[in-house]
Amino acid sequence: MATHGTIDDDYIVIAAHDFLSAPAKAALSDTQSLISDHINRISKHMRRISLDIHDHPETAYKELHAHAILTTYLATVPGWEVECSAYGIETAFVAVFDGGKAGPVVSLNAEYDALQSIGHACGHNLTAVSSLAAALATAHVVEQAGLGGKFVLFGTPAEEGGGGKIKLLQAGAYCDHAVDVSIMAHPGTSDDTALVRTAACTSMKVEYHGKEAHAAARPWDGIDALDALITAYTAIAVLRQQTQPGDIVRMQITNGGLRPNIIHAYASGQFVVRSSSQARLDALVVRAKACFEAGATATGATLKVTKGSSYKDHVPNAALGSTYRHFWNQIAHVHNRILEGQINILTAPTQASTDQGDISHAMPSLHAGFWIRSEDENGKQLGGPHTRDFAKAAATEEAHGCAMQVAMALSATAVEVLVDKKLLDEVKREFRDSSMAVVGSLVWDLAEPLGPSLFIAHPGTKAMDQCAPDIHARPLKYLRVAAQTSYGPICLLNGRQMTAMPLQRR
Repeated sequence: MATHGTIDDDYIVIAAHDFLSAPAKAALSDTQSLISDHINRISKHMRRISLDIHDHPETAYKELHAHAILTTYLATVPGWEVECSAYGIETAFVAVFDGGKAGPVVSLNAEYDALQSIGHACGHNLTAVSSLAAALATAHVVEQAGLGGKFVLFGTPAEEGGGGKIKLLQAGAYCDHAVDVSIMAHPGTSDDTALVRTAACTSMKVEYHGKEAHAAARPWDGIDALDALITAYTAIAVLRQQTQPGDIVRMQITNGGLRPNIIHAYASGQFVVRSSSQARLDALVVRAKACFEAGATATGATLKVTKGSSYKDHVPNAALGSTYRHFWNQIAHVHNRILEGQINILTAPTQASTDQGDISHAMPSLHAGFWIRSEDENGKQLGGPHTRDFAKAAATEEAHGCAMQVAMALSATAVEVLVDKKLLDEVKREFRDSSMAVVGSLVWDLAEPLGPSLFIAHPGTKAMDQCAPDIHARPLKYLRVAAQTSYGPICLLNGRQMTAMPLQRR
């Protein structure tokens, strides 16, 4: 579990602002208790829904049962308008609670798809109910305090490769509801964290078409498609020695031919490419495709590459993360408090991918991570996400308790966005700065290069991607950066070490 963290004591929990009425201020004085009491009241219903989803695992865009139980429950709660099969997606939904007065729009995403053969091994039953409980608690506060603004719960199917959030985004769902921020959380076996940064990824189907021939009698008459695929596979394996930390290429041969005594006329494979940012991914895909072309060139086979699903890297919003961390640390045990800002940024990255990444490139996003126990009776660590062990862990009473605790912190964060205009302004400003990736001026000395080249990296933004082409082109002795961003000073990272180094400020 997580190491010790420190509560951000200089952050106001929920401030009373001049634009709030006196009754609203009075109600907000005990908002966290209002949230926790409400979630405690509905927890048994959330537990039932969670287990129902868990016990009926459904893969991408087939989540009919999960869709039905979530929307049926929401339809029984006063004040919520529920649209089933939203935006032409059978298993998506949109649920809206409107405070009736002008104000910000906060959204939560609920995931509920499972993995083929191993069920809810990514714990989306917990993601679903943590978002649902947070949505219901936030609506309760809005109603009790007479707050303005709107709260939207999106039912987002097919996170596991189908990109349900991307389809909703492209269909205009988030735009139609004028969403200001998008928040959610996901379980795992890593430490609790507020600033999850995920990898960008894309999948490709690679096919080779050759010419059949008898493998013993007249092999020279054939063109072996499997040889082309194996050549590409081997070239990718060699390429991986020359890639940067965070660059990952995984391969699967899906069709290796018909019989061993035939020169194979057809072979195919599935390739998944990941990197720490979209710009890095784009560059890596070019190199991977060169390996595919090498297979075709070497054998004479014809190459066909079909692009599959792609997810952008998740860029966490530090202002949202700081708010979530503050509320989480107030209700968390000492041993699972979230670490402070810059430390959390350095410890939170993961090479997993999510379609919430695409949302984070369209609007400010929070994708918190929360720990659940996947251990045997002796305390030995068992499998994490995408294992049968984790599927079992996602159904425990303890895991449900963690999800409800997350719901409390998500709801408190949502309410803070609704009532604190300065916070929302900072969230939006940071998002704009991150999108622009403004870094500042760079000064370097090219004399006597030392070891691995230094490069600049700004965790949480695309800054490194913009500067990498220039910097990676020349070895640097030292680098001084004159830049102060919303995430704080830009870090220097040295080669594979990924350790923050001090800067000389100009």
